[in-house]
Amino acid sequence: MTRYRVAVHIVPRRGLLDPQGKAVADALHTLGFSAVTDVHVGRHIVIESDAADAAAAEASVRAMCDKLLANPVTEDYEIASVRTAEGA
Repeated sequence: MTRYRVAVHIVPRRGLLDPQGKAVADALHTLGFSAVTDVHVGRHIVIESDAADAAAAEASVRAMCDKLLANPVTEDYEIASVRTAEGA
């Protein structure tokens, strides 16, 4: 078994109200960043887990997201990276 570090991004679904994202977008416009068209504020989760290979680590984390970490009604998630954990 190898230890893998899997990074996950969880954000509100497009089209749903995201008050934090709206507040950040408005603040950026106020600061002169007029090119910003949309902001979504979400969560970044890093999970370290033992698995046989990278594909198994990703599949395990996807199951975690489906069952607990992301609300399937209001949130989307993406696996940002899967790599071996340093020092494991």
